Amino acid sequence: MEYMSKEKFEEAEKIEKFRNKMLKYIVYKKRTEAEIRQKFSEEDENMVDEAIEYFKELNYINDSVYVERAVNEFKALKNMSIKEVEYKLLQKGIRKKIVDDYICKNKETMLEYEISSSKAIILKKQGKSEEKDIRDYLYKKGYMSESINIAFDDINEN
Repeated sequence: MEYMSKEKFEEAEKIEKFRNKMLKYIVYKKRTEAEIRQKFSEEDENMVDEAIEYFKELNYINDSVYVERAVNEFKALKNMSIKEVEYKLLQKGIRKKIVDDYICKNKETMLEYEISSSKAIILKKQGKSEEKDIRDYLYKKGYMSESINIAFDDINEN
């Protein structure tokens, strides 16, 4: 039976402590890889890289899954345009390709979400603002003109 040297044992212990610290951070709230890197930027870079790869293999860190969860949360809680969703995700440090892939694969549901968000905002502002002001507000928020027109048409039909 081979014994580990004291140095190797201490190094393994240090790595294990660091992984536990990172795991607590990850499990407390789902985080993106960029957020994790930011949090541990003062630590040894190799140790951070190895720990991130370790947790990726265990699927604790997965930006694609994070995007899906975040979008579902936005849909449940907020009225946002597709552009606003994209911007929020990019702010979290998620690579543009991952965000674009998600939006592309879910284009139909994202458009439906944008239209329903438009309707909700229109209905909320309708008595207080002119249609032109509401349209301008939605444009500034990144809503597509097609989504805005569909939302107004749906509301005016009912």
